[in-house]
Amino acid sequence: MSKTFDRYASIAFLLIGLLFVIESTKIASSAYGSAVGPKIFPLWLGVILILLSLRLLYETFTYKSESASTEKLQYKKFIIILGSAALYAFLLEKLGYVISTFLFLIVTFQTMERGRIVPTIIIAAVFSLGVYYLFAEFLGGSLPGFPRF
Repeated sequence: MSKTFDRYASIAFLLIGLLFVIESTKIASSAYGSAVGPKIFPLWLGVILILLSLRLLYETFTYKSESASTEKLQYKKFIIILGSAALYAFLLEKLGYVISTFLFLIVTFQTMERGRIVPTIIIAAVFSLGVYYLFAEFLGGSLPGFPRF
């Protein structure tokens, strides 16, 4: 990346992290008296984002030189992944978490690197089923299940 882009991106992420921290303090603590409440995750996510953006900002000042980037931007891959993310959000309730996540992962993995379809299918299946089981069954959370016909 370029030094200018990295500098502006780090400032933008720093502001987003600050927004996360400020807004997460407005979330009520736990209703049940637990030490871990709903504001813990966004608060720490904001803190981590702030720390990472500060590191990126620091690194932009230590770059050796601004070299001309000859790397071609990959607009086609970006549009495919953006479109598949929008389709994923649209189909999440209709197809359920497992199927829509499985399809989304296959499309994005194959967009990033063509070929190796068998490992792609295995990783997508293990990830989507594993996260669903861990979150919905083990932790008692709720995710859209499988479609009902």
